[in-house]
Amino acid sequence: MTGLPTPTRPVRFLPPIGSRSYYLLLGAVAIFILGPLGGIAASYMNFSLGFFVGGQVLAGILGSVVTLGYGPEGKHGANYMQTMAASVASMAAMGVLIQAMVWLGLAEPATWKLIAYFLCIGMFGVGLGMLYTPVVVDRMRLTFPSGLAVANILRALTDVRLLRRSVATLGGGMGLGSGLTILAEKGIVGVLGAVHFSASTFGAGIIVGARIGVPAIVGGLIGLGLTPWLRAEGLLGPNDPWRKIGFLIALGTILGAAILDISLILREAWQRSRAADRAPPAESEDWKKTSTPRLAAWVAVWGLAVIAASSGLLGIPVGYAVLGVALAFVFVLVNGISVGISDSNPISSAFVVGITVMAAAGLTDPLVGLIAGSVLLIATTVGGDMQQDRSTGWRLGSNRTIQFRFQVVGIVMGALLAVFVTKLFLAAYPVLTVDTFAHPELKSGNWQSAMTYKFVGVLRGLTSTDSTALKLMALGIAIGFAVAVVRRLLKVSGRYQAWKNRSAGTRAADFVIDAIIVPSPYASSFGGFVDWFTALWFGLGGIFSSVWNWSVDRFHAGKARDEGVPEDMSSMSLIGGGLIAGEALTFLTLGIIGLLALAR
Repeated sequence: MTGLPTPTRPVRFLPPIGSRSYYLLLGAVAIFILGPLGGIAASYMNFSLGFFVGGQVLAGILGSVVTLGYGPEGKHGANYMQTMAASVASMAAMGVLIQAMVWLGLAEPATWKLIAYFLCIGMFGVGLGMLYTPVVVDRMRLTFPSGLAVANILRALTDVRLLRRSVATLGGGMGLGSGLTILAEKGIVGVLGAVHFSASTFGAGIIVGARIGVPAIVGGLIGLGLTPWLRAEGLLGPNDPWRKIGFLIALGTILGAAILDISLILREAWQRSRAADRAPPAESEDWKKTSTPRLAAWVAVWGLAVIAASSGLLGIPVGYAVLGVALAFVFVLVNGISVGISDSNPISSAFVVGITVMAAAGLTDPLVGLIAGSVLLIATTVGGDMQQDRSTGWRLGSNRTIQFRFQVVGIVMGALLAVFVTKLFLAAYPVLTVDTFAHPELKSGNWQSAMTYKFVGVLRGLTSTDSTALKLMALGIAIGFAVAVVRRLLKVSGRYQAWKNRSAGTRAADFVIDAIIVPSPYASSFGGFVDWFTALWFGLGGIFSSVWNWSVDRFHAGKARDEGVPEDMSSMSLIGGGLIAGEALTFLTLGIIGLLALAR
């Protein structure tokens, strides 16, 4: 891997960029302030609601305050800080695994063993995420909505030229996102709560556009249409939502499409290797360079460490530990693609599918399932963060090796927080130790713990011999692969490409084919992971931004683009990023207020 850049002269009273004191400043702020702040908020949200807001956007905004004095070059330092802080927050949220142990009445391992185990998985996950970066970021060039939002925020807050152009747009989006979130969460405007409005979901849709947003609506509509039949067939209970089984099909469609895409990438790599002797390899930018052999060694070492910790420290059979590590190789890529397309990381879905596969292999012990399944949960969480952070760095030109090192340090602090903060919550609020899956009458309105509820439910069903889950995922793989093949054939067809650009009518027809008839499995799968209203708001955000951009392009037809403004930094991306940031800031504030109120 490349070394640190040469220090530049100091800016005012701040340490020189690239100096040891510079990185110590960034690390201290991220590890002791931004990271714990986001980590406590993420833990609180997971215990109270069952989901947590990623820390990238929040840490990016707060980190840019520290690096403001460096001018435009400060964006890299802020990016390094948000990378570390987001790792701390994501790892801290994984304490729900300990809560699940308590609910199941399982013997809790020693604190140091849990910390060591979480640490090994976190290191393994960041290595996998970095290893897949050339695929999902450089090769596939996925959007990563929150990654784009962070990049735009950092560029806007550290470059005076861009700040003047974008501060009103970004600030307006943040104010709107915060205000609408408060109105919806507090029931001030009843209709917002009734339609489950989410500013961040709408903002993510704004960033990706209609060709990604509309397929999410299509997926949700398919689920709505199938729900009555699924209930009649007994596949869903009378009140069960479509996503209870829809996520299995959705994961399958992503995996099916990924099988084709990865096969094509491997074929391309093989063809390039054959031509290596005939043409010199293309040099990549210095900031992008990493050592693939070292990354592979990192993944191998920490993968073995996960297996050793599972069996040696926690007593898990080696076979299931190996299976958990093997499945992580699949789901870190699959979930990374999902994050890149829709800003959704279906971590709990990966856990549930992993447990289902293990059950099919003979697993019956809930503790073994929880420990082995946690490999998938933690690895997909930090791996998705790694890829999202790399997408931000790709837009900013931040050094990937330095960013990797910051994330590694964040994993260490996050592993400590995940255990100690969870024990603090469980000791302070005994209601969190109550198994509401077995005793729903004891459920507390303040503590939903929906993620723990899901984990305990699937772990209690380990003794079931029903193979329905595997069949549904296999169906999804077949659908995803078939759709990906059709889309690939259309892409390489010269006649179709010429036809779709012939007139306004053929362009509209191409949109219908691309977004509705054979939509991207990566995009349409979002409708299987979330409820209908979430898919709807995501899609409406995409439609809104595409219509807006089309209108602006027509109005400014023939006019040159402003110099110095990045191509991906449009007004819509700033508004979308502002909505995401506004909701995240609001949830952070409400979480801290709620925690302080409960502590009294």
